[in-house]
Amino acid sequence: MKKRKLRSQDWFAIKGRQGFEHRSNMRGLGLPDSTFDGRPIIGICNVWSEFNPCDAGQRDLIGHVKSGVLEAGGIPLEFPAPAIGEPIMRPSPLMFRNLTSMVVEELIRANPIDGVVLLAGCDKTTPALLMGALSCDIPLIVVSSGPKINATFRGETLGSGTHIWQSEQDASAGTMSHADVAASEAAHSRSHGTCMTMGTASTMASIVEAMGLSLEYNSCIPAPDVRRALLARHSGRAIVQGVNDDRRPSTFLTRQSFENAIRTVAAIGGSSNAVIHLQAIAGRAKIPLTLDDWNTLGRDIPCLVDLMPAGRFLMDDFYGAGGLSVVIKRLVDQNLFDAQEMTVLGEPLAARLPSAKCFNNEVIRTFDNPVSPQGGLAVLKGNLAPDGAIIKPAAASTRLLKHKGKAIVFDDIKDYMEAASSETFDVSADDIMIIRNCGLKGYPGMPEVANACVPQKLLKEGVNDIIRISDARMSGTAFGSVILHVSPEAAVGGPLALVKNGDMIDVNVEQGSLNLLVSAEELKEREQALSMSRRDDDEASGYKSLFMNHVLQPDRGADFDFLLGQRGADTPREST
Repeated sequence: MKKRKLRSQDWFAIKGRQGFEHRSNMRGLGLPDSTFDGRPIIGICNVWSEFNPCDAGQRDLIGHVKSGVLEAGGIPLEFPAPAIGEPIMRPSPLMFRNLTSMVVEELIRANPIDGVVLLAGCDKTTPALLMGALSCDIPLIVVSSGPKINATFRGETLGSGTHIWQSEQDASAGTMSHADVAASEAAHSRSHGTCMTMGTASTMASIVEAMGLSLEYNSCIPAPDVRRALLARHSGRAIVQGVNDDRRPSTFLTRQSFENAIRTVAAIGGSSNAVIHLQAIAGRAKIPLTLDDWNTLGRDIPCLVDLMPAGRFLMDDFYGAGGLSVVIKRLVDQNLFDAQEMTVLGEPLAARLPSAKCFNNEVIRTFDNPVSPQGGLAVLKGNLAPDGAIIKPAAASTRLLKHKGKAIVFDDIKDYMEAASSETFDVSADDIMIIRNCGLKGYPGMPEVANACVPQKLLKEGVNDIIRISDARMSGTAFGSVILHVSPEAAVGGPLALVKNGDMIDVNVEQGSLNLLVSAEELKEREQALSMSRRDDDEASGYKSLFMNHVLQPDRGADFDFLLGQRGADTPREST
């Protein structure tokens, strides 16, 4: 294969003052003459931050990536991107995903980078870095931070996030003391790394691996495990070869790659947040993908991976059982995965399958013994969600998948939490909680509040789940009968804004419907009244203003309208 001219040569191979200046300044790093003789310059993009312990191990991984790059004849140069820490950032980390993607895109374009290693981890960082790099369409490879090691507390296995929600619910029900909840805090995080449940971070790392954008086992090797360091080193070697072969994402990512990803999310019991992120990634890759694809491709695929929150085990157990390649092999055997799709190594995913062997059929189930018959995410549509809403059936109560109930409406998550903590809250197990104005523009940033706690009154009656409907998101580590991502959101005049206390709502997951049982005429009158009372938020400035004016709704990935598609990485003009 004919080698492509390296982008970096437009900086370092030119004559005159500009070339002199570029080379001279880079020599300040102690780089030798051979740096400028046509070797690939590999950018190592990381999101390390002390505000995000999930990715604290990236500093060590960078050294291993650099060793691999040097061994393969490349020049590794590190550059940072804004960290997006799920547990810490306010008002919501999703608000800043697009910001990080913009920074990554522009830094790649503005610097002499021939290929890039994306050191991602906590939830939003994987899609953010991938979106930015895909917009430039240069050779790339993803190295994830990896999940924490397994945790226990007083003999019980703990799952990141999952047991936080469970502990909160148990404390409200009076079955766990607040002192025990406090004592368990340190036990949840025994090491650096992302959530060791099948939350959003592990789901996105699995998507990356299923799409061939990383090496095998990237999704599940625990963060402190020395084998993750070895994976980082091999990834450094691989990206240099990818540059030499001009292996850009546009040369191997296809519609089928995304179909494989959707089916993988179903089989692993993945996070509902994967919908938003994969929609956004597809938009950058110029691959058509809609919410309906999630129904037609993934909904009826059984969940094979018995991990929290849908199951019992954790990511270290998943790795020990054989990892994602075992899941892919089982999907391939059922003609549900196209393993001929290519990878960053220039070989098909099928090359990984001969060595795929399951060492624990309890952790990675077979098709005749699944964790649940439907692992996929269900898309609901109707007059309450014209552009779609999402529910994770495997995490919901069977009795609530077909249900009619009375709406109790909350315009703010704080109002709901106050009511839910009151033992005098007038609520029954059949009622449906509406939590609105928590979407992309309403909050802003679409926080993970849709899985708000079950009212304390019901918990003490032994009711541990009710239907909650919201334009917010929920944590990938959470569980419950939660209908989320309602689109359009209430803040932009979506039908969720029209619901009143006492309205009846019909949920039918099997039929894929979500309807407000109010006449069209009544809804039109409510809409007119709402339009007259609505006023625009004129206080937004800076990045918030950019976000509010350009963010697309969740069914389109919550990306900015001006960022869709690939713009390439043409070298910027030289100054004169």
